[in-house]
Amino acid sequence: MIRTAVPADVPVIHAMIRELAAYEKALDEARATEEQLHEALFGERPAAFAHIAEDDATGEPVGFALWFLNFSTWRGVHGIYLEDLYVRPDRRGGGHGKALLAELARICVERGYERLEWSVLNWNEPSIDFYRAMGALPQDEWTVYRLTDEALARLGASGGARREKAGSGH
Repeated sequence: MIRTAVPADVPVIHAMIRELAAYEKALDEARATEEQLHEALFGERPAAFAHIAEDDATGEPVGFALWFLNFSTWRGVHGIYLEDLYVRPDRRGGGHGKALLAELARICVERGYERLEWSVLNWNEPSIDFYRAMGALPQDEWTVYRLTDEALARLGASGGARREKAGSGH
């Protein structure tokens, strides 16, 4: 069963995020707190959304999808960017991951969104095979770039100083 996450799910979502980070060999990078997740998902202005996959027999959470809206300037409509899709290893193969993706696809179709996108690590062959089996295509001609930590702070500081001098109010 797939359901929309509720505030009481934040601890289990947080735990599964940490499990995913460990699987991706980046546990030290998973610094989000339960409080931050609660604010992002259920605060005054939610910036992200989540769905929970539950075991049909026990109702136990076994996976989650955390996503947010993006926008295509070429298509002129929103889409969904899937930040994390995770099913606990002992529950894989039971259709939970496919059901989570199907729910996000259903939301896209229902709302007129034209894209459901996500990233996958190049070495994660089981996930790549899973996604391809559903008809997902890699966007090989695109390379993801990311600014974080000192590089982000440095660029942000230089942009802010320039904007102030230019008198921009944006």
